[in-house]
Amino acid sequence: QVQLVESGGGLVLAGGSLRLSCAASGRTFSAYTAAWFRQAPGKEREFVAGTTGSGGSTTYADSVKGRFTISRDNAKNTVYLEMNSLKPEDTAVYYCSAKFRGYGGGLTGGYDNWGQGTQVTVSS
Repeated sequence: QVQLVESGGGLVLAGGSLRLSCAASGRTFSAYTAAWFRQAPGKEREFVAGTTGSGGSTTYADSVKGRFTISRDNAKNTVYLEMNSLKPEDTAVYYCSAKFRGYGGGLTGGYDNWGQGTQVTVSS
């Protein structure tokens, strides 16, 4: 079990950038696969980006490839989501998630720890 707290959301103009941070409690964050999901108004929660515990592998939703980058600094127990070239359709509540690396679901599913979410609003 790990507690996650997102920060860095806000209001940005289309084409702008934001960096989201997810701070994890404890000292075992490297043992957790981590991901970002988002839920836009009227839509289901969707996978955005995920990374292995070491940060050595990443995967992205097609909608954000080339624009978003997930990274982590396990010494700081933090995972980041760099968001560039933001579009209005990126507007959503963004959630950090994590699961112990031995849990199933690959990088895109099976998460059982969730942050409270941070709002990202992209205006045109």
